Amino acid sequence: MAKKAVALFLFTLIAFGCSSSKGAFTSYDKKAVACYYADKFNGKKTANGDTFNNSKYTAAHRKLAFGTKVKVTNIANGKSVVVTVNDRGPFSAGKDIDLTKKAFMEITDNKNHGEIKVSIEIAK
Repeated sequence: MAKKAVALFLFTLIAFGCSSSKGAFTSYDKKAVACYYADKFNGKKTANGDTFNNSKYTAAHRKLAFGTKVKVTNIANGKSVVVTVNDRGPFSAGKDIDLTKKAFMEITDNKNHGEIKVSIEIAK
């Protein structure tokens, strides 16, 4: 009986530790605007030295440290994506985070619009 209780306890710890990313992020900006990189940047160097690829899950942010994982959620539809900051920007007024095209298209409902209102959370 004691072995079953210990096994159940360990299983519960493992299951809850791996079950979801809920609570694994801290709110950073609840009213941000996201845009996406143009294809002309493919193959160019990012600010941290990576080669940019619009098919990956990366982003540019003015202040967050390189390597920071952020969850970007479209406020209108609740869709979210996790990206890694590897560049600086965006440098357009009113924009807060620049996503790769792949990441942006995954959370937008309107593929013909170049910006969306999002919330940004930082991985703990």
